[in-house]
Amino acid sequence: MANEVIRGRAVRLPGAGAVRRLGIEAGLLLVLFAAYKWGRTLVQGGVGESMANASWLWHLERVLHLPGEGTVQGWVTASHDVTFLANVYYVSVHFPGTAALLIWLYARHRSAYFRVRTELVLLTAAGLVVQTLFPLAPPRLAGVGLMDTMTAVGPSAYPQAADGIANQYAAMPSLHVGWALLVAVAVLRVSRSPWRWVIAAHAPVTVLVVVSTANHYWLDGIVAAALLAAAIALTAAFSRRHARSNTPAKPAVAAVRWDAPKAAAAPQADGVRPEGGVAWEDEGRRERELVPVP
Repeated sequence: MANEVIRGRAVRLPGAGAVRRLGIEAGLLLVLFAAYKWGRTLVQGGVGESMANASWLWHLERVLHLPGEGTVQGWVTASHDVTFLANVYYVSVHFPGTAALLIWLYARHRSAYFRVRTELVLLTAAGLVVQTLFPLAPPRLAGVGLMDTMTAVGPSAYPQAADGIANQYAAMPSLHVGWALLVAVAVLRVSRSPWRWVIAAHAPVTVLVVVSTANHYWLDGIVAAALLAAAIALTAAFSRRHARSNTPAKPAVAAVRWDAPKAAAAPQADGVRPEGGVAWEDEGRRERELVPVP
């Protein structure tokens, strides 16, 4: 690290290596966000398949006796202002909130940053695979009687041409929920401040928002949580394996004979070691002890 004197105080400036590492991490995150945007456009299923999957999922939730999404939406849409704020939260907090977490971890908790970054990458990759294999229309487009609050009240995350940052027919899983859960887990794992619970509230608030705005079903969030759990477990397994591979091997311990020498060593003058550098002493014990000669 380079040093510079400012007003009589030595200030440590980041060296070229630190700047390079920061650039690499920033580049990786930009690639991740770009892959998120681009990957969701790869969903090949047509509207018909997405609608059929939505009908099947809606019926499955009723079989599982999950709460009706319409009930939650009714609580929110009772107020125009609350509906507007829910839409704003959905549109505005997802990416900035996750980016803020990563920046904070990199600046203040570097070792935790690498763990969370890996979990985020694994979660996002798994989510994109599921979205590709199971195209799903969100409730607001599935004809299940829920209001499209982003169209009715605004603002909307999807322009008229439907070419926004996300494919509208890629509701499963909810990466909004998955990323929000990761933010909560990471903050609770690292921070001891009482304010950590305020940040962790981002997760349940996101669940409420994505359901009340009819952008996701309950099962979208449940699957996202399961994928996050798998990503956390896989990252922990990678860390354990990496730690084992980097642990230096223990030095070999020479075998020690505990039986007496066949022939007694010849008397030695003070300060002179017998051959082999050790002397045998009989202290009247049943077993012999190996005593180093100073």
